[in-house]
Amino acid sequence: QVQLVESGGGLVQAGDSLRLSCAASGGSFRTFALGWFRQTPGKEREFVAAISWKAGNTYYADSVKGRFTTSRDNVEKTVRLQMNSLKPEDTAVYYCAADPFGSGSTQESRYNYWGQGTQVTVSS
Repeated sequence: QVQLVESGGGLVQAGDSLRLSCAASGGSFRTFALGWFRQTPGKEREFVAAISWKAGNTYYADSVKGRFTTSRDNVEKTVRLQMNSLKPEDTAVYYCAADPFGSGSTQESRYNYWGQGTQVTVSS
């Protein structure tokens, strides 16, 4: 069984940086595409970033492009989301997700495994 555990969330000020990590156990990590999604109360979960399993291609939502970077470490079985120049509208619960042999989809329905989420709060 694949388990994903996010860490690194917290309370920061606008303009600050945070790095989220997601550690995986079980399954074959190197064959997973990994995605980051976020959700605020009353809204649907939205795509943030993804990285494919083979070529390591990355994809970003327009709202975070140029500020967020996702990367993976197949040895440590960890995916990270570096978030710079944070804005109050980035406040959300952030989830990582895994899609076996995926290409880095923006669609949450593609992802089979999900972490429990980590809260990111950006104050103005």
